[in-house]
Amino acid sequence: MSLEESRERQVLDRIERVRRRRPRLREERVTLAHGAGGKATNTLVDAVFLEAFRNPLLEAMTDGATVTAGGARLVFTTDSFVVSPLFFPGGDIGDLAVNGTVNDLAVCGARPLYLSAGFVLEEGMPVDDLRRVVDSMARAAARAGVQVVAGDTKVVQRGRADGCYITTAGLGVLTADVELSPENVRPGDAVLVSGPIGDHGITVMLARGELDIDADLASDTAPLHELCALLLKAAPGTRVMRDATRGGVATVLAEIATASEVAIVVDEAALPVRPEVAGAGELLGIDPLYVACEGRMVAIVDGTDADAALAALRAHPLGAGAALIGRVAADPEGLVLLNTAFGGTRIIDLLVGDPLPRIC
Repeated sequence: MSLEESRERQVLDRIERVRRRRPRLREERVTLAHGAGGKATNTLVDAVFLEAFRNPLLEAMTDGATVTAGGARLVFTTDSFVVSPLFFPGGDIGDLAVNGTVNDLAVCGARPLYLSAGFVLEEGMPVDDLRRVVDSMARAAARAGVQVVAGDTKVVQRGRADGCYITTAGLGVLTADVELSPENVRPGDAVLVSGPIGDHGITVMLARGELDIDADLASDTAPLHELCALLLKAAPGTRVMRDATRGGVATVLAEIATASEVAIVVDEAALPVRPEVAGAGELLGIDPLYVACEGRMVAIVDGTDADAALAALRAHPLGAGAALIGRVAADPEGLVLLNTAFGGTRIIDLLVGDPLPRIC
């Protein structure tokens, strides 16, 4: 082994030792980073919530829990939405809440059926804005073929809720015998993304009006249930699907690599990124790989199914920009490597926080 190879192995071994340490929450107060979907979020979840509620379903740490009731296999999920601003090009907090919950069910292989919706409203919120949000939710639910069947409403003092927060729960049914899990991922598998990445996060950031940047962008918020069903039919060797929300594609891949104890090698040149997103990201110093999407999924499929899977995704309007972005390798275990356009390689790891808070 050469000196360079020896140094590289030492770095990889040090990363692995750090990753396998039991999470310890060092902060005495919650910060925005704890809600960003990165390392700080994982530490909070592991050290507080998982420690208190530990059970096999929760420990799986998937987008939804698969349960059996009356002989049916159901998927149950929940999510909260605190996006700021409430309205942005391409969507609003209403359709975001529906689509986000539908997508959590869909990437578990379930057909979404029912939602609940809880509203925390701020005193002084214009009723017309509330109607606009609710109408948007109703249209999104109709498009996804789900019904909102339960709900709750609370009102807090002026200045305490940025207008409106929404919490949703979703219930779906597994109609096929699928077992999607990072543990199924094997060397040789193909890594796909269903379309251009980073649109939603950059759109919301620019909609805040804090930056003097103009870009012709809209959120990609959309329901993925039809796309997921097409993929499962075309590629029965699908290992796992995830919607790339907080933390973007990079976070999804890092979590899968860690859970499956394989390496994921991504080709930077194959990543579908709109020029507007790349340009805004460069000005902001943000890698689009870490920017949230709300209508894109990452899928890892058997390598022999890659062509069929890609064709199935591209046959649907929401998957027209789908791309094969990488492959799974055996080593180095638990890491995501990016082969850069300049011929080098760098490690893609979880960020501590999120460079774009409050985007979903």
